[in-house]
Amino acid sequence: MTPNPLLPDLSARAEAAAHSRTSACPCGAAVTLADRPDATVVRHADTVAKAHAPDIAPDDLAPRLAAATRLPGLLLPPLGATPLELHGRLVTLWPYGSPVDADDPDAAPWEAAATLLARLHRTPAPVPLPAMRGPAKAAHAVARLRSAGHGSLAAGTVLRAWDTLPAWARADAPQPDTATLCHGDLHLGQLVRHPAPDGPWLLIDVDDLGVGVPGWDLGRPAAWFACGLLPADEWTRFLDAYRAAGGPAVPADGDPWPALDVPARALTVQSAARAVTKALAGRRPLDEVEQALVDACDRMASVPSQLVHEHAK
Repeated sequence: MTPNPLLPDLSARAEAAAHSRTSACPCGAAVTLADRPDATVVRHADTVAKAHAPDIAPDDLAPRLAAATRLPGLLLPPLGATPLELHGRLVTLWPYGSPVDADDPDAAPWEAAATLLARLHRTPAPVPLPAMRGPAKAAHAVARLRSAGHGSLAAGTVLRAWDTLPAWARADAPQPDTATLCHGDLHLGQLVRHPAPDGPWLLIDVDDLGVGVPGWDLGRPAAWFACGLLPADEWTRFLDAYRAAGGPAVPADGDPWPALDVPARALTVQSAARAVTKALAGRRPLDEVEQALVDACDRMASVPSQLVHEHAK
């Protein structure tokens, strides 16, 4: 794999920012936390530098950074509200926070995630924000699959499920909620403890932050549960904590699925589209988890009025 030419300069930015924050930086080599087409992230000591996706414009990112600055108890505040530019990419600087331990699923902070979401959804946007980008990201994943998946049975199944979704969930129409503050891409990788290692949990990654349908933020855990990838007790912990914190995305009691059906289906399709695209690129069969996502899309395509699943009934 060709080394990313952005990494050396991004690491230098992180190092310079770390040194400006403390005179006693425990210097060492920068650590690459992520290196994907949509984000490159490096850490030096207690400072993180993130290069955002090439299609993120300053006017898109600036209000989201301003919102994070004004909501420090919910979102990790950036180290400065003005992004830098490096190799044609916008770069932001952040304090380091301890992530969720992926090797200890029993310690997954489902209650903390749900409570933060409920508080976020109940908080008025502190600055004018664009629409939450979740549906647009799902549409992008499906567009990539259309380009890669000619002749693939799995791709055809995923695309049929996509076609059953309402226009707003496919980013073909405005979202029906234009006021509720949403994260836009909630999963456990979007939580860190700050100050590290034992501070309170905060949400990170504001690239998709905006106003929209709050159920979208519950859609990925709901989709995992519906596909049998998230145990029922973990889903219940998450949903109960969200309700206990007064989250507006679902009713306070009773069946949550009328509110979650569309987001859960859309995020199932997004996940399946990414999985099939990756498998096609690697010229390999789908693994067990990827096949479960495609199977869920097959059920959705056959009964478009609601997500057909065994676990959520």
